[in-house]
Amino acid sequence: MSFAAMSEDGADRVHVPVMAAEAEEILSALSPSQIVDVTLGGAGHASRLLEASPRAKLFGIDQDAAAIEIAREALAKFDDRVTLVQANFADISSVMREAGLASADAILADLGMSSLALDDPARGFSFRLDGPLDMRMDQRATLRAYDIVNEETEAELARMFREYGEERMPGRIARTIVEARRKRRIETTGELRALVERAIGPHRRGGVHPATRTFQALRIAVNHELESLEKFLRDAPAMLAPGGRLAVIAYHSLEDRMVKERFRELGRSGEYNNLTKKVIKPTNREIAQNPRSRSARLRCLERRPA
Repeated sequence: MSFAAMSEDGADRVHVPVMAAEAEEILSALSPSQIVDVTLGGAGHASRLLEASPRAKLFGIDQDAAAIEIAREALAKFDDRVTLVQANFADISSVMREAGLASADAILADLGMSSLALDDPARGFSFRLDGPLDMRMDQRATLRAYDIVNEETEAELARMFREYGEERMPGRIARTIVEARRKRRIETTGELRALVERAIGPHRRGGVHPATRTFQALRIAVNHELESLEKFLRDAPAMLAPGGRLAVIAYHSLEDRMVKERFRELGRSGEYNNLTKKVIKPTNREIAQNPRSRSARLRCLERRPA
């Protein structure tokens, strides 16, 4: 669970699986016997997939220990059909093999930021809720947003904000941060939010808060999200059984571009079919009911039958 559109308007605080019907339809079409959900989150997708395929077993992973415990409770009714492991989805091939799984019929990666983590001030993901500058999805990791904000050079901060956040004024934000930390270290999300507002103003067109892109960039950097996604996209297709399908739900252009290009490349290889040459988007009804879904993009790859 990497990134959901980080809307901070308070309308997306309840965990609702994004594009659940579309994911279920595309992954359950061939009645899979082995499902792998690599971003369990609140287990919303996993529950629907297990219900749609009563004979299937689920192998679920998430790098967030809190998510694993929530998923364990949510999936308890499926009993021995479920196996859960704390791990990074970048390591899908080694994690599956260690569990004795040579392949899967359906693999799902929802790259959305879990609302459960986003709404916990202690995790430091949200500029809406004041908390420590943390942003670690895996609490076993040592690098925090605090370390980056207080120790990286102005040039490196500007690069992160530009490349990971697609921020239009990265230099101004980086310069404001560096000037502020000369007086005292920046410790909370509230302090960082105030600095971004000071640097580029408190408002932006479209109702998106000016700190959105900065916080996105820091979270991506802390969790090495793009590197993890690159490795996952490289290794996951080979873990599909013949006829198996890999579905990925992305929420911002950096991730979606990586998925699109990888699936397009594999679709030309002869071993895979790119089933979503035209990306699948959420319906207007879903967007109205769950604003978090508005930027979601679903793509699916199929390994050709033997």
